[in-house]
Amino acid sequence: MIGLQRFCIKKLSLPVCIIALLGMLLNCGGKNSAAPWRPGKPMAKEKIKIGVLHITDPFTENSGYSYAHQQGIMDMQKELGLKDEQLIVKINVQDSNVAGIESAIRDCIALGANIIIATSWGYMDSCEKLSAEFPQVLFAHGSGYKYNDTNFTNYFGRIYQARYLSGIAAGLRTKTGRIGYVAAWSKDNSEETGSLNAFALGVEQANPSAKIYVKVTYSWYDPMGESSAARSLIAEGCDVIAQGTDSATPQVEAEKAGVWGIGYNTDMFHEAPAAVITSAIWHWGAYYTYLVRGVMDGSFTTVPYFGGLAEGMVDISAIAGWLVVPGTAEAVEAARNRILREGFNVFDGVLETNDGKTVGKPGATLSDRDITENMNWYYRNIVEEKDL
Repeated sequence: MIGLQRFCIKKLSLPVCIIALLGMLLNCGGKNSAAPWRPGKPMAKEKIKIGVLHITDPFTENSGYSYAHQQGIMDMQKELGLKDEQLIVKINVQDSNVAGIESAIRDCIALGANIIIATSWGYMDSCEKLSAEFPQVLFAHGSGYKYNDTNFTNYFGRIYQARYLSGIAAGLRTKTGRIGYVAAWSKDNSEETGSLNAFALGVEQANPSAKIYVKVTYSWYDPMGESSAARSLIAEGCDVIAQGTDSATPQVEAEKAGVWGIGYNTDMFHEAPAAVITSAIWHWGAYYTYLVRGVMDGSFTTVPYFGGLAEGMVDISAIAGWLVVPGTAEAVEAARNRILREGFNVFDGVLETNDGKTVGKPGATLSDRDITENMNWYYRNIVEEKDL
């Protein structure tokens, strides 16, 4: 720079020197300024800022879907040592309100977020759209299937493994042989159906004569609808109530009626301690820690994540021994060992549907993609009840 100044003074006119000096400054700035971060490059921990979208308010809940996700965020924060100011949490972002979803995401980015964690299925299309608009931001979408090659990924887990285990507990517990299931969606929704079918397989393993009776609320979160469905199933003789919905109201109704329950998302025992024998639960922190650590060390890719029992992503809560029949814990543990050590995949071989058809092939197993995206049938011991 000094040499250029001397050269200008001796050889060039003032206007030419000014142009030359400006060019040198711009070039130096381009070399020394950090290029915008892109997913796949390492990021210093202190530069990370995460925007999280929840469909309900996990800070006023004691169980359920959003609560489970927020617990996972907090586990990740503690594990990696992130500060509170590195998190932006948006609550009550309805996954059917596209304008609201996009507004929440844009607000997070305006506040400096370089990672967006979108926890609900209905956020998927908005994440796809905005990931193209903001290539310097990483988008991670829960439970969906869309992703790209640069900054948009999805994540979910083998919750069907936990559902299978909880089905064994339910099958052993029922006295009437009628187990109720409060479903969020009909069999057209593969996420819900994969869980329900795995539960049904577990029930059959423990009790071949038992049936699962399903009522659909058509909403992930509808406490009143869930209560109504549970009461209806109990009135029809179901003495165990399981669920694919988010609130704990089906378990509360089970306790009120003096029957048993199988919770979901988090351990719902504290919501209905006289009813809940176990819950199929998520440990979302396993993925969130994996994700953010990958950003920090530069190992992140958009390859979708799918963890199960082996990765600590899913499990069942502790079995309430005083509520179950003798041998339940042992039967569940034996099934867990089959999954973890013996190569059992729950959806193995030929499976019969409740309309007399078959799915699968001898010696084969359904893929995770088939289970989460293409499962639009019910297993043979499932009975479809009339809609509410």
